[in-house]
Amino acid sequence: MSGLRSLPVDDILRRQAITFDDILLLKRVFYEDGIVSSDEANLLFSMHENCTVQHADWPDFFIEALTDYLVFQEPPRGYLTAANAHWLIDRVSRGGKISTKTEIDLVLRVLSTARWAPVSLSQFALEQVKHAVVTGSGPLRRGKPLGAGKISEGEVEHLRRILYAFGGDGHVAVTRHEADVLFDIDEAVAGSPPNAAWTDLFVKAVANVMMAVSGYAVPSREEALRQEAGIEDDDGSILTSLLAMVRANLSSMQDSYHDQSIEERALSHLEHQRIEIITNEEIAAADPSWLVGRLGRNGRLSPSEIALISYLNHETPRIHPTITEAVCRLGSAA
Repeated sequence: MSGLRSLPVDDILRRQAITFDDILLLKRVFYEDGIVSSDEANLLFSMHENCTVQHADWPDFFIEALTDYLVFQEPPRGYLTAANAHWLIDRVSRGGKISTKTEIDLVLRVLSTARWAPVSLSQFALEQVKHAVVTGSGPLRRGKPLGAGKISEGEVEHLRRILYAFGGDGHVAVTRHEADVLFDIDEAVAGSPPNAAWTDLFVKAVANVMMAVSGYAVPSREEALRQEAGIEDDDGSILTSLLAMVRANLSSMQDSYHDQSIEERALSHLEHQRIEIITNEEIAAADPSWLVGRLGRNGRLSPSEIALISYLNHETPRIHPTITEAVCRLGSAA
């Protein structure tokens, strides 16, 4: 795309509109050499930010060109470094918040395309959903009559896609930074009627962290977090139905976890080291004390936490002693 400067970009910026013909010219230049320089990437962002009128084909081209630049042209090829992730975050957000759906889709495409990306980018993407849930505003809520403190099934699926994307095709447990955002969201929705899709994702993600810090080998995120049965509220008790759903869904996942051998533990450690070296960003390790401190942090258990604690009390999988003690204590108080 080295010929971008040969196009009437100044004219496009002056009229603040991107037409279908403009996109055809941009595509022609892009597909001629398939190269986007850093200057051109910034220029594409300037066009996106300053042109208030955009043809319907613009988002697809914008996302494709910038994903190609970040993942396949900036070294190391196929991966995303912390520096490149921070550049992307700076370009798509103001005060940590994204203002358009196109930019959210760009972040998700980059995450899902890169083999590995820094966990800070996954956390940033999760924070955009958290903002929608906590405030009831932002691009994910535009045109949707859903208030603050509630979460839609579409937003749950968005969270699931982000978690899948960061995990890639490896067996990487949900990280502390990611789980922190999920706990924040759970606190925000605790006062609303329970959402089965949210509870399903939350308890599986937290169980994934619990099993990892307890020394288990974890399955891929797609296997660990896949959605299964929903609520069947036959007896009129939503909480009872949530408990039944969690027990059924987590019981079906138990076989996906197993004790790590010495070799598996060493390989898992090396995998984390490789990700940190390539992305140039540390993955903060979850630990039992932090996890216990997050459960019921505001003085009471949420419906999703009650469902998780109930399952752990009844099924008693072998978990870290610090977590076991907390589960017993919290289970008595629930």
